[in-house]
Amino acid sequence: MVGNEEAIAQVLNRLRRAQGQLGGVITMIEEGRDCKDVVTQLAAVSSALDRAGFKIVATGLRECLTDESKESTDPMTVEQLEKLFLALA
Repeated sequence: MVGNEEAIAQVLNRLRRAQGQLGGVITMIEEGRDCKDVVTQLAAVSSALDRAGFKIVATGLRECLTDESKESTDPMTVEQLEKLFLALA
């Protein structure tokens, strides 16, 4: 995992929030809730996941480019990093 303990904690909090929201969306659909409410909550889940991904990329830029990670053998190129970032779009 990239980033310091604080960044990791923030990512995990966002992912846990998204997990809870997704459970709520599933329940809403099972209960036959209004489409507008379901879509609103689904958008919140999507946003939480996006923000977690962006946080991972943002905190890992230097590590990925300089190969400070012990798990990787070759540093990522700018093109590889750009492709990773754009995968979140």
